[in-house]
Amino acid sequence: MTAATLAVLSSLARYPGEWHYGYELLTESGLKSGSLYPILIRLADRGLLEARWEDPVSPGRPPRHLYRLTAAGRQLIGEVVVPTGRRQLQLRGA
Repeated sequence: MTAATLAVLSSLARYPGEWHYGYELLTESGLKSGSLYPILIRLADRGLLEARWEDPVSPGRPPRHLYRLTAAGRQLIGEVVVPTGRRQLQLRGA
């Protein structure tokens, strides 16, 4: 697992059952959009992440994507990462 993927999982794991905006994940993970969005796509393709469009909020404002961990994603976090006491996680055995 790459450090960038771990950063995304750390951001998602803070509130694992809640939906997160991509921009929120960008700021929390410290990644650039060119790194974040391919990771989100890979996690979704592997069934570790759900993605959906938000419901329209107001006219003229485009909908945004929302992301949250699936049960399989939450299980993966429990199996391969541990909390560090800070806002991030680290790989077990690292």
